[in-house]
Amino acid sequence: MPPRPHASQLSFLRSLLFTATLLYALCPTPYALSPKLYAQNPTPYALSPKPFVVMLSMDGYRWDYPEQCHTPNLDRIADRGVKAHSIQSAFPSKTFPNHYTMATGLYPDNHGIVQNSFYDPETSRKYAIRDRDAVEDPSFYGGEPIWVTAEKNGITSASFFWVGSEAPIKGIQPTYWKKYDHNFPFENRIDTVIYWLNLPEEKRPRLVMWYFDEPDGIGHTEGPHGEATFQMVAYLDSLLGVFLDKLEQLPHAHEINVIVTSDHGMGINTPDKHICLKHYIETDWFREIEGWNPNFIFKVKENYYDTAWQALQAIPHVSVWKHGEVPERLNYGRNPRTRDFILVADSAWQVSLTGRHSNSAGAHGYDPFKKDMHAIFYAKGLAFKQGYVHPTFENIHLYPLICEILGIEPAPIDGHIDYVKEMLRP
Repeated sequence: MPPRPHASQLSFLRSLLFTATLLYALCPTPYALSPKLYAQNPTPYALSPKPFVVMLSMDGYRWDYPEQCHTPNLDRIADRGVKAHSIQSAFPSKTFPNHYTMATGLYPDNHGIVQNSFYDPETSRKYAIRDRDAVEDPSFYGGEPIWVTAEKNGITSASFFWVGSEAPIKGIQPTYWKKYDHNFPFENRIDTVIYWLNLPEEKRPRLVMWYFDEPDGIGHTEGPHGEATFQMVAYLDSLLGVFLDKLEQLPHAHEINVIVTSDHGMGINTPDKHICLKHYIETDWFREIEGWNPNFIFKVKENYYDTAWQALQAIPHVSVWKHGEVPERLNYGRNPRTRDFILVADSAWQVSLTGRHSNSAGAHGYDPFKKDMHAIFYAKGLAFKQGYVHPTFENIHLYPLICEILGIEPAPIDGHIDYVKEMLRP
């Protein structure tokens, strides 16, 4: 998401880390005692007749943060379950397009959330992530999110801030859902998810999708290699430990499959690599220009089409394509919402319309085949193998993975279970 003010001072993060570590230390059921769970379940590797899936997305959690930081609780999941080398974002590697791809198994071009903000020519309306009316309008959202599939199959679902869950898509929302509140504490999100999972069986959700907005925010302001970013990663891992310990205290913990993943990675930005579009184009050539570093889409006035195209092609350190001519590997640029021209900056380059620097040290939205745009994937539970490392896979395959675990038929999608079935137990 675009850079925003954040309490990123090192002293503040250290105090958060200390608090989370203290909570973890005081938890009455530490990880060392968790094998008793298997004693209660003599066939731990058999799939539960009523499996659960709880998927947490930590925004902007780059694939290699666990290699650069101490993350014992992600290691804990990997030891007991599965991790992937990385998970590859869809293009553009932005928050809203990718969270909705993770929910639907469709590329952004096919589900319609083509950027964090865009203009829809069919309805003459604009979608923007901070526009409450737009976010709650189901007409913007194509495809079938996993919670809709679950609810249609009689499975109770819950969402804590997942993109799309605030709109009644196909007339259906999760049984439990929350209106987005950026300042809602992470610790309270944990408590709410545990509360949902501890409801009476007839009310208990078997699918929970929930979201943390970090380490994306700190990654933008401090960069992917900043000390404050690593402090945030350590803090989040401590919170993950608190969640896992509370989860393992539930009497049906052995039925719960946990997935921890992210929407995209984070690349490095520096002030010396900056492109101002107004140095190359005139804004009055266009009807609309939508986007934010490093992605823009353009609707050109018809009489300026050739002029605008030639000017955009002359901009250094960017790739620009006409509608319908984006490379096939990106699966993008045919949806009417992508307009006439699509532009993305090269890795590490910033691009802005006016030349105003964002003062960010990190960004995402770049070509998802670049490794710094990749994110994490960890999972454990009865559905997953133990101690297994899976090759990199695309996030379109998360939807069929969840359907397979829950035993429900997927809607038509771009993903396929064959790409991830090797991480599952036979």
